Amino acid sequence: MTDLFAVVDGTWPAATRIHAGGFCIRQGQGGGSRVSSASLVVPLDQADLDTAIAAHRAMGQQPRFMIRPEDTALDAALEARGYELYDPVVVYQAEIGDLPDTAPPMAAIPHWPPLAIAQDIWAQGDIGPARLAIMHRAAGAKTAMLGRVDDRAAGVAFVALHQDTAMLHALYVPPDFRRLGLAQAIMAASVNWAAAQGAKRFALVVTRANEGARALYERIGLHPVSRYHYRREVAQ
Repeated sequence: MTDLFAVVDGTWPAATRIHAGGFCIRQGQGGGSRVSSASLVVPLDQADLDTAIAAHRAMGQQPRFMIRPEDTALDAALEARGYELYDPVVVYQAEIGDLPDTAPPMAAIPHWPPLAIAQDIWAQGDIGPARLAIMHRAAGAKTAMLGRVDDRAAGVAFVALHQDTAMLHALYVPPDFRRLGLAQAIMAASVNWAAAQGAKRFALVVTRANEGARALYERIGLHPVSRYHYRREVAQ
């Protein structure tokens, strides 16, 4: 079975990772929760939360923890410490062959490194230098996917491969270009690119609250296969 959390780490990698107190602690350098959270790697009764929290602080980042389905005891322990729950996430996946892979000609163009126009579109969605640095760190096959409407650059996504699974990140279409089928075209072109790299599966993560995106993903054949959320220390 594919370890989708390893796929997330492989395609959206932290700047550094250390092990402390029975946790893998990621240093994100401003790149968001996924690359700045800690994951439990030993049974909770063998772990030391205080050591993990101290390691977070030594990195200069707010202590936060990724809570996967199997981490219910950790979730309860952090709740008891007053750590707040935020950003519930759904993980989607499908076999490559079960997804549409045909987009209108020139509707989405794979390229790497990202063109300046792709970076400008990402910036409109608050996907700035720290997240671009994450994309550059991804070690496997990867691409930026630039979407076009009426000969205008109008959307962008990042796709990367970890072993035999491709994962899509940072899909952004500015408001003026939504509801034109562009996100679906970018998805189809991304699936086509992933198949050409030898991927067998295609995956992504999306916040549970993003109902519009989730409806699109389910409409094209992706299925929810896992979930996670975060808990973080409440700022004083």
